[in-house]
Amino acid sequence: MGEDIPQTLLGLLRIYSPSGAERAAVNWLVQHMQTLGMQAHVDAAGNAVGTIGTGARHLLLLGHIDTVPGEIAVRVENDLLYGRGAVDAKGALAAFVDATAAGAVPGLTVTVIGAVGEEAASPGAVHLRTHFARPDFLLVGEPSGWDRITLGYKGSAWLDLRVRRALTHNAGEAASAPEQAAAAWQRLLQWAAEFNQGRERAFDQVTPLLRSMHSENDGLEETAQLQICLRLPEGMLTAVAEDVVRMLSGADVTVAACGDALPAYRAGKNSQLVRAALAAVRAAGGQPQFVLKTGTSDLNILGPVWNCPAAAYGPGDAALDHTPHEHLSLGEYARSVTVLRALIEGLATPSSCNQ
Repeated sequence: MGEDIPQTLLGLLRIYSPSGAERAAVNWLVQHMQTLGMQAHVDAAGNAVGTIGTGARHLLLLGHIDTVPGEIAVRVENDLLYGRGAVDAKGALAAFVDATAAGAVPGLTVTVIGAVGEEAASPGAVHLRTHFARPDFLLVGEPSGWDRITLGYKGSAWLDLRVRRALTHNAGEAASAPEQAAAAWQRLLQWAAEFNQGRERAFDQVTPLLRSMHSENDGLEETAQLQICLRLPEGMLTAVAEDVVRMLSGADVTVAACGDALPAYRAGKNSQLVRAALAAVRAAGGQPQFVLKTGTSDLNILGPVWNCPAAAYGPGDAALDHTPHEHLSLGEYARSVTVLRALIEGLATPSSCNQ
């Protein structure tokens, strides 16, 4: 591949790093940031951390270095660079590094972190929540498109539904374990439909997602299992998971929450960070727009705790997330680096001192 391809982006894509197997990519990124003039190290959680500048105000650019499984051959077709993570979200992380490595700016310290495990249980972000000092500004790297700023993400709750029962003859009237699991799923869909009445925006709705299903029998007993994700709207208490557990549980059905539920998060439009982002997009010739995402990101974990000006930004079409056709426009990547560099310089100006 030609040298005109951004080396940070290309280097990250060439190292396959699904959740739990990020070490090689982390080590490469730390060394690469060092060669670009940044101070860099691996933290206790395995995150790649790079810093430049010594200013009193601190901007954290938080990307994630892990991807979903499914390796995609790295290749270029015209303006498009293919590879697992090109969109979600090595593209944003690489853009963070390239924009930051252009040089320190007065009054501002910039830290870039490639966090581990965002596609799993986010151990990288969870570690930062208690072991990283609250920054003045937080920008999370997720695909929004080069001219759009993401302000919010829905919350999430994961549930494990299991049905276990003694086998009966298939001509009998008793519902089988798979049938009981399917009936529970239908009850959940009906509950969600009733909750969503009058709520037109997807961001305001609760969305049940069936992520996996499995059934088997050993000749004496049969089981069925569903893994369910609930996407939660803003304002819905995460305790809703407990209500769903009670609603779906029965004589043969047990439902358990998997980990802690995350509430939805929405950042304010009028922070100094968002204003700098809007100005940077306009300066690059774009007409900026705001986005509210129906998924969940590390912004849900850190935004409410740090309560600092925050948003998410990154190149790429989110519709390509997790797909076998994941690719990123090199032209869009270049524009996003330009926007990020202008944002960094905008936060360093005297008018940015007021948050």
